Formats: sequence, C-alpha cells, structure tokens
Amino acid sequence: MPLLTILIVLIVVGVILWLVNTYIPMDRKIKSILNVVVVIVVVIWLLQAFGVLGSMKSLRV
Repeated sequence: MPLLTILIVLIVVGVILWLVNTYIPMDRKIKSILNVVVVIVVVIWLLQAFGVLGSMKSLRV
C-alpha cells in the first residue's frame, strides 16, 4: 500500500472525527467511546497495512 494512500486515509479519518466531535451534539461519554473505537480501528488498519498483523497470524500460543 503506498504511503500517500495511508496519509490520505489518516487525514480523512481525522477530519471526519473532528467534524463529528465539533458539530454533532452528543454526550461526552459517547464521544470519548467513539474516539477510542476509531483510534483502535485505525491502529489495527495501520498494523495490517504495514504487515505486522499478517505475520502475527502465523504465531501459535
């Protein structure tokens, strides 16, 4: 995956999250849960994009 694509996706997700936090009235707890979920999803996506999670699937515990 090209680095430019990753940067564009991160910028778009950040802007969308900022717009939701700024302009959509929600309870503070719901906003914080939404922020945590988005950050976790983005981190997992980045780990898969860089191949870290792909190599972890072959590990057995």
